[in-house]
Amino acid sequence: MRLGILALWIGLFFAGAISSRCAAQEAVALKTPQKQVGRYEKLELLIDVGRQYHSPFDPCEVEINVLITTPRGRSLVLPAFFGQDYERQDVQQGGKTTAWYYPRGTGSWKARFAPTELGTYAARASLRDRQGEFASGPVAFTCVASSRRGFLRAGTKDPRFLEFTEGEPFFAIGQNLAFIGEGQYMTPVKTEQVLGKLAANGANFLRVWTCCQDWALAIEAQKSAWSRSWARESIVVPMPGRDGDSNAPKCIRIKGDTTVSPSHPIGLRPKTRCVFAGRFKTDGCQALRLQVGNNDWQVPVSSDWQTFRREFVTGDNERWLGRVAFSLVGAGTIWLDALSLKEAEGGAELLWEADVNRPTRGYYNPLDCLMLDQLVEAAEQNGVYLMLCAITRDLYMNRLSKVDSPEYRLATADAKKFLRYAVARWSYSTSVAAWEYWNEMDPGKPTDRFYADVGDYLAKTDPYHHLRTTSTWAPSARDCRHPQIDIAQTHHYMRPDDDDFKDEVESIIRQTRFLRENAPEKPALIGEFGLADAKWGLSDYMKRDRAGVHFHNCLWASAFAGCSGTAMFWWWELLDQQDAYRHYKPLATFLTGFSPAGLRQTTATTSEPRLRILGHQANDRAYLWLADRQAIWWNLVVEKRQPEPIDSAKITIEGLDPHSYTVLWWDTHEGESVSRQTVTAEQGRLQLAVPPFTGDLACKITPASSAE
Repeated sequence: MRLGILALWIGLFFAGAISSRCAAQEAVALKTPQKQVGRYEKLELLIDVGRQYHSPFDPCEVEINVLITTPRGRSLVLPAFFGQDYERQDVQQGGKTTAWYYPRGTGSWKARFAPTELGTYAARASLRDRQGEFASGPVAFTCVASSRRGFLRAGTKDPRFLEFTEGEPFFAIGQNLAFIGEGQYMTPVKTEQVLGKLAANGANFLRVWTCCQDWALAIEAQKSAWSRSWARESIVVPMPGRDGDSNAPKCIRIKGDTTVSPSHPIGLRPKTRCVFAGRFKTDGCQALRLQVGNNDWQVPVSSDWQTFRREFVTGDNERWLGRVAFSLVGAGTIWLDALSLKEAEGGAELLWEADVNRPTRGYYNPLDCLMLDQLVEAAEQNGVYLMLCAITRDLYMNRLSKVDSPEYRLATADAKKFLRYAVARWSYSTSVAAWEYWNEMDPGKPTDRFYADVGDYLAKTDPYHHLRTTSTWAPSARDCRHPQIDIAQTHHYMRPDDDDFKDEVESIIRQTRFLRENAPEKPALIGEFGLADAKWGLSDYMKRDRAGVHFHNCLWASAFAGCSGTAMFWWWELLDQQDAYRHYKPLATFLTGFSPAGLRQTTATTSEPRLRILGHQANDRAYLWLADRQAIWWNLVVEKRQPEPIDSAKITIEGLDPHSYTVLWWDTHEGESVSRQTVTAEQGRLQLAVPPFTGDLACKITPASSAE
């Protein structure tokens, strides 16, 4: 009898173990639609967890990773992410093309991976939540060769400049294109068109904001259908009876007419039955009036908190939600909560911006995430690399005032969660050049600890080790020197009160000098630059400079003064209107095959007082830019003084090996050679007669035996 009971217990134990193992397998399943993927190309893994979570973005509630074993036996932990899928159609509306977005399903879990080794990989998903830890069965896929060059990194031979994983040098040529959205000049459709124009003219780099609050693309920002971040007053209040309670749930208080105005246009599917619903409480009113598009309803008062639900069918060509307004019938006040718009048969919430109880930090706006997906894909297609200005500064800055305070620790923890999501969703792409923590953080804040802690976290979490950078609203030598900041960065605008206002070349030289003094062994970029008025707005002088004199000079000066790329101009709207992209091509063509590793600032000198020389050289080559000091934008644009040609200048270059050299003189405006000669350096010195030119001229000196 005792043996029978023992056998029963043993059977139950093993049955329980098998049942738990089956439950674990059912709790998470990993699928790969591809069995083969190119090196450095995207593999998207699908993860089915069979349950929903209140806060799927919070790894403290649910953490899903994909555990990967590489062909060489290395183990990688790849974070997964939850996201809303969307359908997109580009629709002609009001004489322009507008991107129409509509959700597909109610969200899904994915992981994105770019293999870096050839051969067969194994992967399995792991899930940890309050119910325990679970793992999927394994899947396999194979990485094959591709034409991709890998991720950007600091140079292994010369850390001052950038290179790809495969070792090919990269010099950043580009600008800012910071604000992207349907309400902006740069709509998603136009942005993709501009990427094509940039690529066609040799530009390869963009600084993009993903932190615009509610006026453009922002991953983490309180986008609200009820007000804007710059509004002086808000109709969002604590629930009635909870005034003064900072932890009270919020609702909307209506005293007159209130219009629902989401920051994103709300897409509708034509000929579809929809449900508009919510709940409300009144004080003194007879009814609540709802106006949704062409629909007009009244809901009479019947109880304390009461619900409403109204159905309507969209028109044959109705693709966007029209005007939505609430008003009172009679005098009084109405409190509104839980506003919702969905298809009658279910699906994703369309009016998610109406939720006033979303967390300020830790919720990642679904449509903005999708827009960034598509921006990254368009950048890949055009060979453009993105410095993503990632975190919305104003959600964090005031919390970073005192190191070791609870607010500082929480802000750091929330930033790590945000960056975990960014790594999971976008780090796979070789077109993501760098994570930029903030746009123009207060340089007086004690951010060293933040950069150290978050930098360590990224080093462990980002399997591709993307470069990290940041920016401040005044030059910060401390940030440039920080060991966890990989790209030193500064911003500068030429304003009327500045002594460099009239001389754009001198301005570039000063900014580069600051960067190189404080980051002598790092990549360094002038992340924002341009002509501005005294209040930092767009200068009227820039509008007058239709030929782009200052833009042209700044591109060439920054390329030769010692930065790791060109100065990134800020005024992208005006650059587009002036079709200034043409200025990139002559520089990009000149720099074809340019390898900055090992170069030093040139020793070239001249006896011509009007001539300014910037450039790089090594023992066996040199790249020079010669500019007339009189050919600055102020002289040409404002004073209308055209410089005379420089027709008899000579330059001397010291420190070259005693070889024969090919000297290629380059027209910086037409993008073509104007003269070629072969000369010999004697006793380390090369003397050259400069061809006659007006304005500026470039020069490439290479060994005569090398191929051009």
